[in-house]
Amino acid sequence: MRVLVALASGVPMAVSEIHDRMADVPLATLYRHLKALREGGIVAVADEQPIFPTEKRQRGAIEHRFVLQSGAAFLRPNDLANAKAEDHVRWFASFVASLIGAFGRYASAGVPDLARDGVGYNAVVLQLNDEELAAMSVAVNSALRPFAANPSGEGRTPRLLATILLPADPKPAGQSERNKA
Repeated sequence: MRVLVALASGVPMAVSEIHDRMADVPLATLYRHLKALREGGIVAVADEQPIFPTEKRQRGAIEHRFVLQSGAAFLRPNDLANAKAEDHVRWFASFVASLIGAFGRYASAGVPDLARDGVGYNAVVLQLNDEELAAMSVAVNSALRPFAANPSGEGRTPRLLATILLPADPKPAGQSERNKA
């Protein structure tokens, strides 16, 4: 998940640049995960460049720059249609674990100042019918779209925004307010 977040800007990155963002991960582990992500079609090689092309002892050494495959880091409708409850729990647990890890790294990097750093976490229960939920989803996505399109650099700090939306009081599978009557 951290590799995906590192590559999310769309700018091709070398292994050394990815490793700079996660120096606590052993380089061998990073290579292993990049290999698995490439084999899974989630990460692709954007370009290759020879390392020290003028030095004969380094001949053949190539630096790969990686990018996310377009749309590959997301679950597709077919993935969701064929998923079992255990799959969803496993995916959600991985997602939440990545958030806990990100917050842990933030808090461990020094004295956290949530106001200064623009960090926050909160939970709110929204009372929404199906139409209001759809309208809220469109509004939130419309509001975020221009900011998600910002390129990296230009004094920008990468910021992770994660959302979780689920029923606050889940009903048993297959049961909703509509089919109670």
